[in-house]
Amino acid sequence: MLLGAASLGALQVTAYTVSTPSDSEAASRIKKAIAAAMALQRRDWEQGVFAQAMLEAGDREKVIQLTRAAIVQRVPDGRLAVVVSGGPTDPAMGGEAYARAAEWTGDAQMQQAVQGLLDWIRNKAPRSADGVLYHVFEGPEMWSDGFHCAAPFLAATGHYDEALAQIDGYQKRLWNPEAKLLSHIWDEGKRELKRKAFWGTGHGWAAAGLARVIRSLPDVRQRDRDRLAGMAKAIVDGCLAHQRADGLFHDVVDQTATFVETNLAQMLAFAMYEGVARKWLPPGYLTHADRMRQAARSKMDAEGYVQGVCGAPHFDHPGISTEGQAFCIMMEAAGARVPRQG
Repeated sequence: MLLGAASLGALQVTAYTVSTPSDSEAASRIKKAIAAAMALQRRDWEQGVFAQAMLEAGDREKVIQLTRAAIVQRVPDGRLAVVVSGGPTDPAMGGEAYARAAEWTGDAQMQQAVQGLLDWIRNKAPRSADGVLYHVFEGPEMWSDGFHCAAPFLAATGHYDEALAQIDGYQKRLWNPEAKLLSHIWDEGKRELKRKAFWGTGHGWAAAGLARVIRSLPDVRQRDRDRLAGMAKAIVDGCLAHQRADGLFHDVVDQTATFVETNLAQMLAFAMYEGVARKWLPPGYLTHADRMRQAARSKMDAEGYVQGVCGAPHFDHPGISTEGQAFCIMMEAAGARVPRQG
């Protein structure tokens, strides 16, 4: 499906079916989570992941509204929603949703903004000699968060090889085959890990990002789908080995002295529901996903905030955040859509 404007040329957005969840419990929790998220102040990646959550939930109106708001904070280099920027690739968190809004509306300004963001990611953002994008402006660093930034946007707009190159670059630098977990930060300048710790939420970003890229790849890229599915399953399995009895995880998954954190459970549940629904994970993973979903549900307060996620603004303590709200929505939407026997 073409985005429509001549300025976008042949840019396409991969089509997939998203429907509003019919499960009443999921729908109720999505509604509460959205209301709470709307009250939170948002930075570029927060605006983006919230827009993606609205896309996952089938809320076309809010996707368009969030895209229009992101364009208000556009900067000349093409980045969107830059009130306070987190890093070079953070605006791409919303790229797929923004592109969908541009396609739906046919709005020229929106289409140009999406093209500008894509041009920033493909041609302007700082990167390593082998083309892997940096996660911060302050130094040549790659973070596990990055799996969910540029690659899903690139894949959704048909730039499959570029998306795979980003994933492979992060995987090569951050995956620990002995621990079967991802380290958090790689320093390209020093060619060493800056933060070796196995940060829980980083695994969630990676699993969710891989799930989104897998569904964007066309049927002729089945080998690539299978390879990424293997990566995603390894991340899920590595985390499951450190799951707590209550269904949640520690902030650093193998360090029990770190605080108990909620969002990794939501992020992994989303990825597992996607995997089972699209048949790259066995049905048995539904049991794990449902357990995480139930554990995360117990953390939603009366106002709709998911408590105990890595809390804004510094994400170094349990609290609330836009991304915690977004993944509540994404988890519930995916869980309500996954086929169930009986």
